Amino acid sequence: MVVRHTLGGGRGKGIVCAWAHSIGIGIYALVTLLGLAVVLKKAPLIFNGIAILGALYLAWMGIQALRSNGGMQAKLAAGEATDTLTAARDGIAISLFNPKIMLFFLALFSQFVMVADSLTGQALIVLTPLVVDGLWYTLIALLLSHSSVLPKLREKAGLIDKLSGVVLILLAIRVVYTL
Repeated sequence: MVVRHTLGGGRGKGIVCAWAHSIGIGIYALVTLLGLAVVLKKAPLIFNGIAILGALYLAWMGIQALRSNGGMQAKLAAGEATDTLTAARDGIAISLFNPKIMLFFLALFSQFVMVADSLTGQALIVLTPLVVDGLWYTLIALLLSHSSVLPKLREKAGLIDKLSGVVLILLAIRVVYTL
């Protein structure tokens, strides 16, 4: 998603998508800290519902990418860039509706929560994955939006759209299959 929004809207939209994604990561860290992750683990109907919603959203984004006429390249030629709200929506949705991220926080991250007994420790538990995720994807957006890289990527925007569409649909199928 960061690649698609960097191509469609430039560095700024890629960074918005990156930090929206990190907010979703931060929400999972907070949910784990508050103990709600354990509740979700013990309520498979709610967990499966979130996973199915996530799979449907991934499939919808994949279909949108496959159906795009000429990919981002055509949008750019027509003067249509991705907007900030769409970049933010896609960034946060891709993290919130990803059951694999939820499982990561349930299985691994919850162990760190147990040792955080102070407010400062708990804040660090939530902020660390949020900031690391945001910085990582910001770096990706910065690298991809470099003046020597972006034109080459834009030439291949149609192919990138199609490939990302296939990957998103395959991820959606995998989510449903692993339920």
